[in-house]
Amino acid sequence: MNCNTHGEETSYRIRPVINDTFSKYDENLHNISNLIHQYREIAFEEHKSSKLLTDFLVQEGFIVEYGIANLSTAFVATYSNSNNSQSGRTVSFNSEFDALPEIGHACGHNLIAIAGIGAALAVKQYLQEQQTNGTVKLFGTPAEENGGGKLHLVNAGYYKDVDMNIMAHPSQNSGAFVPYRAIAKLEVEYFGKLAHAAIAPWHGKNALDALVLAYTSLSALRQQLHPLYRLHGIIVNGGRSANVIPDYSKGIFMIRTPTVNDLLNEFKPRVIQCFLAAANATGCEVKITEKGINKDVKINSILAHRYESYFSGIMNTKLLPKYEQERMSSGSTDQGHVSYAVPAIHAEFAIPTENQQGPHTKEFERATTTDEAFQQTIKASKTLASVAIDFLEDDLFAKSVVDEFKLSSTSDTTTTQS
Repeated sequence: MNCNTHGEETSYRIRPVINDTFSKYDENLHNISNLIHQYREIAFEEHKSSKLLTDFLVQEGFIVEYGIANLSTAFVATYSNSNNSQSGRTVSFNSEFDALPEIGHACGHNLIAIAGIGAALAVKQYLQEQQTNGTVKLFGTPAEENGGGKLHLVNAGYYKDVDMNIMAHPSQNSGAFVPYRAIAKLEVEYFGKLAHAAIAPWHGKNALDALVLAYTSLSALRQQLHPLYRLHGIIVNGGRSANVIPDYSKGIFMIRTPTVNDLLNEFKPRVIQCFLAAANATGCEVKITEKGINKDVKINSILAHRYESYFSGIMNTKLLPKYEQERMSSGSTDQGHVSYAVPAIHAEFAIPTENQQGPHTKEFERATTTDEAFQQTIKASKTLASVAIDFLEDDLFAKSVVDEFKLSSTSDTTTTQS
């Protein structure tokens, strides 16, 4: 391995212990991925998937704590090696395993699950063979899609005992600098007054009009939005009969910005004003409920560069430069909360799909069970393990990671809930 703190323009080779570990567990990882894909368990209901993972981890010598942060399907698996009074550093990974309603594992969480497990197994094997002081933890994080499982773990203090946390997600692209935005989910309800739409409409207060007016106002707001801001929503209740002035309407909206500060201090207040103005214009009452916030992923560039150096080496190809990745459209993830607690990355690795379709499509769901997707996942998992081992054994690299995190940390102490 060449020593370069940032990893730029440097080729890194995968350690033999990592390759040997993945050769040993290839069939196990394949089976686990396929079973989780078959289970299709949605947020907070991933009981079979969680048991599958924890049973395997216990079998392989990890100590597992179940039901952490009061989430029945969450867990943390730990392996520690200490030869003396010094315990060494602690590295960690995440395994996600929840599916989407109706379309199953169209976000590839079955692959994320084995990427985390594979990396943890490889680091465990390294610690055993090298008799190195250190600890590896694997967090089982449920409900990424609809519930922000990682936020519960962060708030319960489970990431306080780790020095870094890294994970990888299947996608259309490969890289460690793809941005993940902060997001808020807002539920808006309007309460009006029923009336017969033909006989006496003047007696009514139209809750649907209020919601439509709010929707139209938000559409107009888009003209003045920063290009990296996103706003989308749906009407889920607009009345039941065309000849009745509806007294109730409901919409769900999501707003996204590059950082959580942009979200809370600039964008969200403007959206709220649109909701309030629509209520005033129609004489309706309005109730706005925040259904959850995910922070943006604060990418640790030292970890990201090192990840890309290994991944480009194992793929024998160059990745898109950082500035091009930063211009990509992207979603949001509860890994953002983790990245504000400890040095972290949320890397992407490309898997082949029909018609180049991305996550949350039927094509992507089918792609997550292919041999090609499995092999790409293994490469990403080997990369995660390599970065973690570097962090355990390279004092300068570890210090650079931590120093950047401290420098980038802000005084933002906003409490968010999912």
